[in-house]
Amino acid sequence: MHNIDALKELLNEPKEVMITTHHKPDADALGSSLGLAGYLKKKGHRVTVITPSDYPDFLNWMQGNDDVLVYSAKNDALVRRIIKEAQVIFCLDFNNLSRINEMGGYIREAEGTKVLVDHHLQPENFADLDYANTNAAATAEIVYDLIKAMGDADLIDTGIGEALYAGIMTDTGSFRHPSTSQNVHLIIADLLKIGVKTSDVHRLIYDSSSELRLRFLGYALKDKLVVLREYNTAYIAITAEELKAYDSKTGDTEGLVNYALSIEGIVFAALIIDRSQAVKMSFRSVGDFSANEFARDHFNGGGHKNAAGGMSMDTLDATVAKFESLLPLYKEQLQQATVR
Repeated sequence: MHNIDALKELLNEPKEVMITTHHKPDADALGSSLGLAGYLKKKGHRVTVITPSDYPDFLNWMQGNDDVLVYSAKNDALVRRIIKEAQVIFCLDFNNLSRINEMGGYIREAEGTKVLVDHHLQPENFADLDYANTNAAATAEIVYDLIKAMGDADLIDTGIGEALYAGIMTDTGSFRHPSTSQNVHLIIADLLKIGVKTSDVHRLIYDSSSELRLRFLGYALKDKLVVLREYNTAYIAITAEELKAYDSKTGDTEGLVNYALSIEGIVFAALIIDRSQAVKMSFRSVGDFSANEFARDHFNGGGHKNAAGGMSMDTLDATVAKFESLLPLYKEQLQQATVR
């Protein structure tokens, strides 16, 4: 990680700043981006947040959301111009330019200083300044620490604090995951001091489901959940037709994999979804079993040790068959995985 002085020097006068995050942003991706944007605007920088895709409606309450530019083929020329003119480009909550689709190539060729702020494993070497911390629970945690290290903690208002809290809360599983460190709790204490209403943020994210989303959840758990006790594994596979039948929107499948992992005795879980263009996969594990290594070795993915993603260009049925065929290779690990 670069010394904080390098960031201070980079931002010592107002600049054209662009912030982006990964495809289908979650609360940490959007929260860290908007939290950082709010701070930089207070410092006099001209800031544009661009996401490579849309994101769930339950995140649209965040301060600065109305100014987010969502990339599409229609505004490609505008996005390319913003990236080209940006003096500083912040890349948040991803560490490989492939995670931002078409924008990845534009940023790779951009002349602006690229700053990586992330907490995932095995980064691609594309940034000029690297503030990655794989021990951090969330990218929003790193953003908070960076603002504080810059000597500007007093600039964090409730709007910035709510966005950062959303990222930390969700990426720690509401403070249940082992990544929930002492530093996380100290940050939350600081956010409470400035007036962040944590219960309101929780409600906005977790208690904003549509009726169809709940019915889809019930269907997925009743009819689509597969439990393989021999391998301490469970998975849910969803077809494109099933998504359409329940009018599934961005964010509607978020957290579904955790239900599979919550079954007593299960140490590895997967959510496998046919997204038409590709089959997308979410992996979760507990204890010693590495979801990250599994995703990286077999499904062109990666992430954290116990939470990772992957993809397949095969059909859904072929992908599920491949997933099941791999489990015997990990049988001993899955049976002996220890939970700490």
